[in-house]
Amino acid sequence: MNKPFQFKEFIVNQDKSAMKIGTDAVLLGAWCSVDHYLDTILDIGSGTGIIALMLAQRSDALTIDAVEIDENAYEQTVANFEESDWADRLYCYNSSFQEFAKEISEEEETYDLIISNPPFYTDNFETENDARNKARFTSSLSFLELITGVVKILSSNGKFAVVIPYKEEEIFINLAKENKLFLNRICRVQGNPTSEIKRTLLEFSFYQSEITEEHLIIEIERHQYTEQYISLTKDFYLKM
Repeated sequence: MNKPFQFKEFIVNQDKSAMKIGTDAVLLGAWCSVDHYLDTILDIGSGTGIIALMLAQRSDALTIDAVEIDENAYEQTVANFEESDWADRLYCYNSSFQEFAKEISEEEETYDLIISNPPFYTDNFETENDARNKARFTSSLSFLELITGVVKILSSNGKFAVVIPYKEEEIFINLAKENKLFLNRICRVQGNPTSEIKRTLLEFSFYQSEITEEHLIIEIERHQYTEQYISLTKDFYLKM
């Protein structure tokens, strides 16, 4: 799992980061909207820098910032940025998102697209202890901290895109709404036609609109990918 991951237009080293490249990040980086005019982008919790690199490939945004609290992952992101063709547009900050959002909002700066594959534990890590399960989001960045931070630094016409566990979908959408962020697009992701829906991709803005609903199945069977998944990721994966 530690060997470099070769995409069509860039390489991602992942030996230092605890967050290895996963389908969630690639889906989010490929799915989020870049069709509105983007000058500034922020990736929250960059891990290896994969999402920011995908957005550098997909958009002409002049500033693509990333924020990463873990020092090893931060160093990995910086190295991956420096090795890419877009090093002059990519920058990573070693900070908690809470601190970063506070600082940026004090400077009255904003981002046109904010994107995050936030920290969450999947079911395999759950314990029998209900209190611990309830707290599993709050250790480094809770959903509420993520949303309130985004609201402070998202431009008035900006978009916020995130990937979360499917079972947290309703909680997250309601929290966002309470903070004046409205759902515009949603895509529920299934591994194969018979598996459960595990993930939800969400996109919000300060404007209410008709919600675009999508459903994505990744594989028909093992390593036989659906047309929809191929079409979404073919600009990135070498073998698509």
